[in-house]
Parts: sequence; structure tokens; C-alpha cells
Amino acid sequence: MSSTDKPMVVGRLGAVYGIKGWMKINSFTDIPEGIFNYSPWLIEQKGEWVEVALEDFKRHGKGLIAKLAGIDVREEAQSLTGAEIAINADQLPELEDEFYWRDLIGCSVETDKGYTLGKVTDMMETGSNDVLVIKANATDAFGKKERLVPYLDGQVIISVDITAQKIIVNWDPSF
Repeated sequence: MSSTDKPMVVGRLGAVYGIKGWMKINSFTDIPEGIFNYSPWLIEQKGEWVEVALEDFKRHGKGLIAKLAGIDVREEAQSLTGAEIAINADQLPELEDEFYWRDLIGCSVETDKGYTLGKVTDMMETGSNDVLVIKANATDAFGKKERLVPYLDGQVIISVDITAQKIIVNWDPSF
């Protein structure tokens, strides 16, 4: 299964709100209400992604609440607390000259001098810039197990080729 086939997690179902099946929503989208622009939602239950329809939603105080179709009592909603909310990746808009984090996971990272640093295993958001988490090769000459490389386009990141799964960086391998 490729990264584009996997559901994209965009939020999490929070605590139950009231007695009629409403739930708090923890949105992971840049604009919190943006989570409601996607339909259908996929909810993970017992290791399987199940499609659910959104019946209604609204802002409540500083947070968001939503009502899922078919969930009409508090106890039903309570069983979903903590479940991840995902969407099909093909619902995401196409990007030009930018990448989704999921596109970078698994890419091989190499310095502009030809030294292979390893593969991207994760991304971190630090506030000032995103950071590539790179698992170093088992035979790393510098004894590194993991590297954190800032995603600074044009300064550190020289090129990204998603098709070839390769990122070229201006980075000292001893860091």
C-alpha cells in the first residue's frame, strides 16, 4: 500500500458532549473548521477504517463539536472517544512546488557531496520550521542513529524528487 492509498489522519474524536451523541472534535488541520470540509470521514474501529457521515457540526466556545449520523445517544458516542478521524488521501488538494509530509516519509536523504544520511521516518513541527527526522544507515560512518535536519528550502534542502524518493541536502553528516 503506497502512502497515497493510506487514509490521512486529520483529527481525533474527543469527549462526549451532552446526551444526544455529540462529540468534541480535535482538529489537526491548519484551520480547525477545515476538518468539516472533508467527507466522508473514516473512523478507525478495531483496526479497520469505517466510513461515517457527519450529521451536523458547530463551534462551541473555543472548540468544535460534531454529531455523527447514527450516533444518537451518549453511550454510543462514548465508545468512539479517542478514535482517529481520517480521510481518503485523494481528497487533499494537489500542491504545486510543495509537498505533504506524507510524501517525504520514506525518502532517502543524501548530502550534496554524495553522503547518504538515511531515510526520512517522520516530520516534526517546531514553530520556526519543520524538521526531517532521518533514521541513519546501520553502517553510518559517524555513529549516528538518527538525525534532525531542518526543512529550510534553498538553504538546507537543495532538491526534493518525490518520484525518485530522494532529497538532496546541504548538511554536514557529522551533525
